[in-house]
Amino acid sequence: MIILIFLGIVLIVLSFSVKNHQSQLAKFSNLFKIIGLLLVILGVSSTMFKQIEAGQVGVKALYGNVAPDILESGLHVINPLLDVTEFDIQTQNYTMSADHSEGAQQGDDAIRVLSNDGLEVVIDLTVLYRVSAVDAPKIFRQIGVNYTDKIVRPVTRTRIRDNAVYYDAIALYSTKRNEFQDRIFKSIEADFKKRGLILEQLLIRNINLPSSVKKTIESKINAEQDAQKMQFVLQKEKQEAERKRVEAQGIADYQRIIATGLTDKQLQYESIKAQKELAASPNTKIIFMNSKGNAPIILSDK
Repeated sequence: MIILIFLGIVLIVLSFSVKNHQSQLAKFSNLFKIIGLLLVILGVSSTMFKQIEAGQVGVKALYGNVAPDILESGLHVINPLLDVTEFDIQTQNYTMSADHSEGAQQGDDAIRVLSNDGLEVVIDLTVLYRVSAVDAPKIFRQIGVNYTDKIVRPVTRTRIRDNAVYYDAIALYSTKRNEFQDRIFKSIEADFKKRGLILEQLLIRNINLPSSVKKTIESKINAEQDAQKMQFVLQKEKQEAERKRVEAQGIADYQRIIATGLTDKQLQYESIKAQKELAASPNTKIIFMNSKGNAPIILSDK
């Protein structure tokens, strides 16, 4: 747009210059003047209108002085001399990873920290944040547009290192992982807020321990699993033994009841009842009775 204004002024000056000279261009002086005026008007008009896209805000500056108010998304009529810098207020992410293809920077960009027990722990992390719209002028004035490299990256790495020293390596890897994540979130959130940035989420993607520590953890986990398996087997055997004991006790109780409850007279009575039923049977049979009270001998005709 400034180029249009510059070209218009050049044509206007040229129109006055050729008008005073006897040349073939003199007859085009009025045409140069009209075109020049149109270019100037077009250039000035275009700089008076500023379109701010959705998810963006505009920061106004005039000769180095930053205005405290912002231009929100939409079409605005502004001073043609204003310089408008757009800021993205949508959610942004910054990833620091050991994987060369995942991080915001090329190569191994994971965060290496020392734990409470002096071991080096490698952390992959993603920061989700956004620019506070009302603080965009302050960011532009104090930091500039490169706030990612000046604030997001160094503050995040520093706060993680500062807080990792309160935990040992195994705790960071397992039991204290969520606590560690909450702790660094609060500290980073406070630093971001002072500089006009809003921390939305902090994602610990991976925590890598030294190989010796990994082997120790794996051995411990395997031992715990074996102990739980053995405990299950012992519990099952104990239940089976209890079942057999109850069954044996039931049999013993049954035999004791039978032994104490049946007398000789009762057995003799039951035998007589059975003999009478046999005698009443329509089938032809021969019954030999024993005078000593033993069981009779029964012969069928068949």
